[in-house]
Amino acid sequence: MASQPPNSVSANTAENTDAITTAQRTPNLVPPETALADKAAKFLSDHGEIAFSYEDERALLKRVDIRILPLLLGAYFFQQLDKSSLSYVSIFGLLKDANLTSQQYSWLGSILYFGQLAFQPLAAFLLVRLPTGKVIGTAIVLWGASEALLAACKDFKSLVALRFFLGAFEALIAPSCIAITQMWWRRGEQTLRTSYWNAMNGVTQIVGSLVTYGLGHIMSDKIDRYQVIFLFCGVLTVIYGISFLALMPDSPMEAKYLSEREQLIAIERLRANQMGVASRKWRWDHALETLLDLKTWLWFLIMTSISIASGGISTFGNLIVQDFGYTNFNAILFNIPFGVIQVGSIIGSAALATKLRRKGLVLAIVSLFPIIGTVLMITVPRNGRTKGVLLFGYYLVSFLGAVTPMIFTWQGQNTGGDTKKKTTTAVVITGMCAGNIIGPHLFDTKDAPLYRPGLISALVQFAFVGAMGLLIPLYLMFLNKRHAKQRVQLGKQADIVDGSMLKKKEMQEPMGDYDQKEQVTNVEDDNGLQDLPDLKNEDFIYVY
Repeated sequence: MASQPPNSVSANTAENTDAITTAQRTPNLVPPETALADKAAKFLSDHGEIAFSYEDERALLKRVDIRILPLLLGAYFFQQLDKSSLSYVSIFGLLKDANLTSQQYSWLGSILYFGQLAFQPLAAFLLVRLPTGKVIGTAIVLWGASEALLAACKDFKSLVALRFFLGAFEALIAPSCIAITQMWWRRGEQTLRTSYWNAMNGVTQIVGSLVTYGLGHIMSDKIDRYQVIFLFCGVLTVIYGISFLALMPDSPMEAKYLSEREQLIAIERLRANQMGVASRKWRWDHALETLLDLKTWLWFLIMTSISIASGGISTFGNLIVQDFGYTNFNAILFNIPFGVIQVGSIIGSAALATKLRRKGLVLAIVSLFPIIGTVLMITVPRNGRTKGVLLFGYYLVSFLGAVTPMIFTWQGQNTGGDTKKKTTTAVVITGMCAGNIIGPHLFDTKDAPLYRPGLISALVQFAFVGAMGLLIPLYLMFLNKRHAKQRVQLGKQADIVDGSMLKKKEMQEPMGDYDQKEQVTNVEDDNGLQDLPDLKNEDFIYVY
């Protein structure tokens, strides 16, 4: 395997490493239905384990980044483009052309998340049981078709029905992207990769604003401007979905573009995660542990909170900027810097969290920016001379975009077992949907131009997120100490090396005797390949 430092690292410094390396490992007595439950374990058992160098691993990582990452970027880009199209068309006569009231417009924003909410249990089941690449590719084609069909809608009933189905098909995108990230990258690599595909939210703000600016100038007696935008976004999404189906492998074991040796390296390097790769078997005990795990509900609360704030601001963002005193076209163009800041904050915060190895602390720091921005938008008067200050506050709020991907990564890195990973993600995204349903209804055009009730509610949510970022690590530290005690009881060392979070420099250091012991661990004895949920895997180290 890739070389690792010879010295052991305490579980309390778990984020310093990337693959679990244990000393004095004792054979695990697991039931027959659990042993080799993960398909990666079966693949290694059939083809044999493999030793590889740091250079081999870096070459493989580069191939994965070149092939898999761009596909994720595109999928999340089109999902966000289609979802955000409602905000783009809001200032091009949608309310007038479709005879919508302000509350009906709010419901068009919320109903998409009702669709996502309703389909989350099915999404979790499908992602466990079916090939991941095929599932997400099909979902992209179906939601693209739904987006295109919105162009045929001219009243609230038809628009709300299509928006519901759009949300139902999009229910698969975020959990799929999280699952693919867990399936292809070490835990120490996942934070930045997750930030890359989540940064498509900001890219969508940029590209979507420019495209909408151009399409909004199309004047026709036969088709409304909002219909042009819906049709354009939907057709592009369908084309991309077909390409995705052709190019995305379902797992490292089924990646035809990799050689057999590369497939083995791709799997071996993931053993360190202690999370499993893919089982294609639904486990009800995992689902039950998800519901009984306090961590699940901590992730749910923090995701719901940030989504309440972002749901309202994203839906009413263009209208808020327009009420600063800008024209409708300028309101669109001023959203471009909003997107640029989002991209920078998402990737920048991920890089900082990777360097500091403290996601909770970074979440607390990031939440300060939207807190300041919201205070500015609440307190600064709208008198025509303060547009610049108000716009500055709005741009500070854009840092909220960095919170969601950090939560996605944080919960994903702290969950083990195939079914539990999918069900935990489903609960977290349920919180995201609930927040995005609530958020738009806290804003109302009758509160224009101040939108004070909605902005005050957003301020409360940002403060809550910051507090949770500081409190959740305390519980994760408690879990690490409990696992350390369990290892001692089983005759293992209390302090173990978490190789899944190793930095490049640490991975390049010469191997010592400690690492030699890890190399001879049998597949059958490796907890990371037995499809164990994290609470039942004493070798699982939680990251802060």
